[in-house]
Amino acid sequence: MSAIGVVSSCSCLRPSVWLLKPKMQKMSCLGLHTAARCAAKDYYEVLVLGGGTGGITMSARMKRKVGTGNVAVVEPSKTHYYQPLWTLVGGGAKQLAASARPTGSVMPKGVEWIKSRVTALDPEKNCVWLENDTKVSYKYLIIALGISLHYEKIKGLPEGFHHPKIGSNYSVHTVEKTWKALQDFKEGNAIFTFPNTPVKCAGAPQKIMYLSEAYWRKTGKRSKANIMFNTSLGVIFGVKKYADALSEIIKERNITVNYKRNLVEVRADKQEAVFENLDKPGVTEVHQYEMLHVTPPMGPPDVLINSPVSDEIGWVDVDKETLQHKKYPNVFGIGDCTNLPTSKTAAAVAAQSGVLDKTISLVMKNQLPTKKYDGYTSCPLVTGYNKVILAEFDYDAQPLETFPIDQSKERVTMYHMKADMMPFLYWNALLK
Repeated sequence: MSAIGVVSSCSCLRPSVWLLKPKMQKMSCLGLHTAARCAAKDYYEVLVLGGGTGGITMSARMKRKVGTGNVAVVEPSKTHYYQPLWTLVGGGAKQLAASARPTGSVMPKGVEWIKSRVTALDPEKNCVWLENDTKVSYKYLIIALGISLHYEKIKGLPEGFHHPKIGSNYSVHTVEKTWKALQDFKEGNAIFTFPNTPVKCAGAPQKIMYLSEAYWRKTGKRSKANIMFNTSLGVIFGVKKYADALSEIIKERNITVNYKRNLVEVRADKQEAVFENLDKPGVTEVHQYEMLHVTPPMGPPDVLINSPVSDEIGWVDVDKETLQHKKYPNVFGIGDCTNLPTSKTAAAVAAQSGVLDKTISLVMKNQLPTKKYDGYTSCPLVTGYNKVILAEFDYDAQPLETFPIDQSKERVTMYHMKADMMPFLYWNALLK
């Protein structure tokens, strides 16, 4: 699940507040190839790979620079999702349908939509290959392919999702199962996981835990629930100010946190979850569950692994301040598919888009980029059905807050911003 119309799992804040103001296939791109069946043309001044948040946002910006018909987006999915809403869908506070719109409806007017999947990148020849051996060349390339989910790296998944009492807010196919498992809970362990890989929005795996706790309090089941957060990390959150606030909430609500625990197997028929102790490699422990929420391992899209545009892991290798590729000056990256050392969120994409816009403008004029991305990202940490801690921070994990208040405090106003205001701004401002 690379770009496929799926966006990161935290909503944007600072940039949207601003909006309120004025496996690599070694093919050569030389020689004969079949006629483009998916692409309207075989050359574009700006080619964008991926129709998620970063891809749609940048295509709108680029169309204004180079004109109608000169920008194309490669995106196979017919549906574009606003995934930040899935936290609330899994908690029963929003409907899944509210997070989806046809991809064609969010594609900027004057931008060509190539309904295909990229299969290889050849930056030396300034072209990419699509399905059906279609070649498309470009002057400038923006890579916005998102991040891939790997449920299959957990033994027993994804087939385990056919059983009850298990869900995941990270997939359109499993998010409603989270709400069902939450409603059907009777008594026992409720386990929430965080994998031993990069993830989109480090806060999302625990947001559903807080919503679940609140729901069981409201329905009189809280005393029968032993809530556990089993995380591969050694801290509850990467920014101390917000970690301290979350630790207080965890203590007040009697939630157990087990650090350095990585989910390696789900025995859904027995309702058992197996975790490896990362401090003792090879040592595992088995927990019975009455409810299990799985955050899957994640990684770069397959097409980027061993690609010339990627680092040794598979992330697009860009300058962390300008988002320009370190080797190919006419190639740029944005969002979850890059190796930018910040949290992978839609808020980060929103901030990055402004910087990348300036970077490309100067590159087009044969000038050096000057605008610098500071690593800004945001994660509205939902701690209840009307409470949010608004975490905003930079590359150095230092708070970079929008409002003149203590944002580590739970606030009703921030919940409504997350649940109501940000979706509106996403569809009507950021993507445009």
